[in-house]
Amino acid sequence: MTRNPDKTAATLNELTALSPLDGRYRAKTTELHPIFSEFGLIRYRVLVEVKWLQCLAVTPKIIEIPDFTRESTKFLDEIVEHFSIADAERVKSIERTTNHDVKAVEYFIKETIQDHAEIKQVEEFIHFACTSEDINNLSYALMLKAGRDEALNPVISKLIDSLTDLTKQGIDTPMLARTHGQSATPTTIGKELANVIYRLEQAKNHLDETKITAKINGAVGNFNAHTTAYPDIDWPNLAQDFVESLGLDYHPMTTQIEPHDHIAEVCHALMRLNTVLVDLCRDLWSYISIGYFNQQMVATETGSSTMPHKVNPIDFENAEGNLGIANALLAHLAEKLPISRWQRDLSDSTAMRNLGVALGHCLIAYRSAIKGLGKLEIDANRMQEDLDNSWEVLAEAVQTVMRRYKVPEPYEKLKVLTRGQQGITQASLKTFIDDLAIPDDAKQRLLALTPASYTGNAARAAANFLSGSSS
Repeated sequence: MTRNPDKTAATLNELTALSPLDGRYRAKTTELHPIFSEFGLIRYRVLVEVKWLQCLAVTPKIIEIPDFTRESTKFLDEIVEHFSIADAERVKSIERTTNHDVKAVEYFIKETIQDHAEIKQVEEFIHFACTSEDINNLSYALMLKAGRDEALNPVISKLIDSLTDLTKQGIDTPMLARTHGQSATPTTIGKELANVIYRLEQAKNHLDETKITAKINGAVGNFNAHTTAYPDIDWPNLAQDFVESLGLDYHPMTTQIEPHDHIAEVCHALMRLNTVLVDLCRDLWSYISIGYFNQQMVATETGSSTMPHKVNPIDFENAEGNLGIANALLAHLAEKLPISRWQRDLSDSTAMRNLGVALGHCLIAYRSAIKGLGKLEIDANRMQEDLDNSWEVLAEAVQTVMRRYKVPEPYEKLKVLTRGQQGITQASLKTFIDDLAIPDDAKQRLLALTPASYTGNAARAAANFLSGSSS
């Protein structure tokens, strides 16, 4: 018999939320709540409507709207600044009658200014010549900009800083490289982490440089109603000034909708950054598994329900999982949003509401990675142990010096000595080098090499990178 669900499950809280973003992980996404929630969307719509009315009021050729007094301007500003949950609930209440979310915002503002004589006399200029998409595209553009600049970027920067701290700790710590999973020419752990910092910074730069665009040009992008009502106004120029006054870039050529190409660009930039981070998480997971990193233990935590010894790399696993979900959503949004049938269809509307969901999974992943990085301790002794057992990696150096001095078949000779062989030791390699017909000083340089000292310019390259120098 199926058990009847508890009636309290109908009440939304962190335990009854369907999405983990509003449940288990709610505390990790708090920056996004006032931006991408339904409340946030309504508030941004109110902001755009109010700012548009104020813009019209200062347009000289619209003589029907006298310049607002300072008191009236303050009153309008405070509609936005003091917008509350109760206000949003009122908008939703109106929407239940209109069955139109943007029209409900217009009616809410008109309702709010009913007792203000100066503004009420121009109430029909609220939402003047606008299609819903004029309000929506501006709102979502402002939301995306705030989500990127105010929510994601500070955490991405903190992630890069955490990785930089770990890089500095291991900047000259030698480590066996593993190409194809096999022992390879040594490097330093600091240099390998610096590689990732560079990639993350490049991805973040692309994210930051993406222009977030918007439009306000009417039903099909031609200012049809605008020019009919006020033929003497340069509406494209006015629209550009208005969009740019909101801190956005103007999109001059559209159908009814702003084509959302900038959203796709932001999504792709985030996907690139996230992919770099997936790569890092998997590498760190693997390094932890072979003992190159130890994890600081938290006494109260449990690694396994049955194996008490375990300290699992759960932060990197959590980050990887959330990055995968984020990228799946971002990929769909980037593919879906720039496509609209003819001058407009509504299939973008429900998809657009998931922008905050995608960014939420990004934020959870970034915070998990930061937490994981904070637990890591480099085990230089474990790295040295692998290096001490991998004298075959010096074959590259030996055969390259042999090439310089024209020793016949250098690669082939080292291949016979080392490829697939077990137990290549310092002694066996010394015997091989001693028998080479090369100058004595070159021979001594080779004999002085150890796997741990054969790291090229790894430490210097990492140090120069972190200091901002290219020399």
